Amino acid sequence: MTIDGVSRAPSLPEGAAGTYAEWFACLAEPTRVRLLHTVATSPGGLTVGELTERLGTSQSTCSHHVKKLAEVGFLALHREGTATRVLVNEACCTGLPHAADVVMGVLAPRPCCPEDVPRDVEVRALRDDDWPAVRRVYGEGLATGIATFETEVPLVDELASRWLAAHRWVAEVDGRVVGFSALRPVSARPCYSGVAESAVYVTEDARGRGVGRALLHRQVTEADSAGLWTLEASVIAGNRASIALHHTAGYRTVGVRERIARRDGVWHDTVLLERRRQDG
Repeated sequence: MTIDGVSRAPSLPEGAAGTYAEWFACLAEPTRVRLLHTVATSPGGLTVGELTERLGTSQSTCSHHVKKLAEVGFLALHREGTATRVLVNEACCTGLPHAADVVMGVLAPRPCCPEDVPRDVEVRALRDDDWPAVRRVYGEGLATGIATFETEVPLVDELASRWLAAHRWVAEVDGRVVGFSALRPVSARPCYSGVAESAVYVTEDARGRGVGRALLHRQVTEADSAGLWTLEASVIAGNRASIALHHTAGYRTVGVRERIARRDGVWHDTVLLERRRQDG
């Protein structure tokens, strides 16, 4: 949706907003949160009597909260003789996170690719004679300490075998290579043939002038045309510029992998980003 030339996400429908508000309101009570957690982590469920004992509440209080959680669909109840077995509604395991994503706009339509791509940046396919420049740019990224966990610039043969041949791009300004982007397959299994991981590097003296946007624009449009359905990027948490750059290309933050890698005695987190082809 575009209003006055500004792209805006569609508003949340009243019906959905009412449903989600009901869900969140039901959980605005600590005992219910504890109760739902207890049931969800108990394979096969629990009887109301067992729940009462676990929670340390009276049976009437426990029954009241079970009823409220069942009314909105978080719990399922099954009679077993004179007892009632309480089970988690498996649909809420996906429904509740989905509701949070909808409300926070995570699932709103995302941009296709970066805008305001500078005209003086030429992005073209990587040639064999570009490898020395690519390794130079890679080395400058490595020196920042937030671009990669590599400790040495990979050799040409390694990079060539790592990256998809049809998805290697370099950016030039005045005939000089100032950045590159590449995609690598995430798996050799056929079911993941349309999933690739992104790498984008820009030389130090060209950062902040749109080179990264130009590279990502070419990367994602070519990936879409080639039928790749998901692009991923794993960015060191401290590299906020790279995270913001990927967001301009339709990537969304999926999560944070805490203390995923250790370098020079220091643990680092990475932010996992993902871009899904809009028609895929």
